[in-house]
Amino acid sequence: MCEHCGNHGNSHEKESVASFTINKDILSKNAEIAAHNREMLDRFGITMINIVGSPGSGKTTLLEKTIPAIKNEIKVAVIEGDVETSNDKERIEKLGIPCYQINTHGACHLEADMVHKALHELCLDESYDLVFVENVGNLICPADFPLGEDFRVVVLSTAEGDDKPEKYPEIFFGSDAVILSKTDLIEHLDFDLEKCRERLLRVNPKAKLIALSAKNGKGIDEWLSWLSWAITKPR
Repeated sequence: MCEHCGNHGNSHEKESVASFTINKDILSKNAEIAAHNREMLDRFGITMINIVGSPGSGKTTLLEKTIPAIKNEIKVAVIEGDVETSNDKERIEKLGIPCYQINTHGACHLEADMVHKALHELCLDESYDLVFVENVGNLICPADFPLGEDFRVVVLSTAEGDDKPEKYPEIFFGSDAVILSKTDLIEHLDFDLEKCRERLLRVNPKAKLIALSAKNGKGIDEWLSWLSWAITKPR
């Protein structure tokens, strides 16, 4: 008998194999739809950026500071992912751009099929340049579910601590840039910027670390410069 779950014989092993098969099928199907999303966006020449991070890390605030700076030159849309409410969507819509809300009703991440539907609902065509996807606040599950994005950006706030790249390596390993937000709070926190940089480099030496404060604007120009590069980068 299994001492952990009470199953007799090899039933525990069979259940584990079945669970693995189901999970593998889910991830395989997600990857297939993500590839389709990517093909559709490439056809229209649209860049999609998947923004991930913990609840309260500053993802929506980053968009609120970014969109007004680019929307006159770049046609942009946003897909908002939340467990419940449309609070963030309402904030984004005040900026005068299209925004589609996805509520997962308990699921801790967006999946490619959800984004596929959103892309169609937004009626994207060649006139769009950029789609931001603000994922559900989570540093674990979104790492396993690509959406068809060109780039994944992690938003990490100084209030979360400088050890997060090593504590949640998968999400940082698969990211192209890391936004260190709320840097105006560093003087009030036990946060070491250089230690954070070192830890990120150990996990993902290719990721671009951009330290900024949406409150005082410091570092925003560096982020906008990276964003410009990302949009114009040849696929």
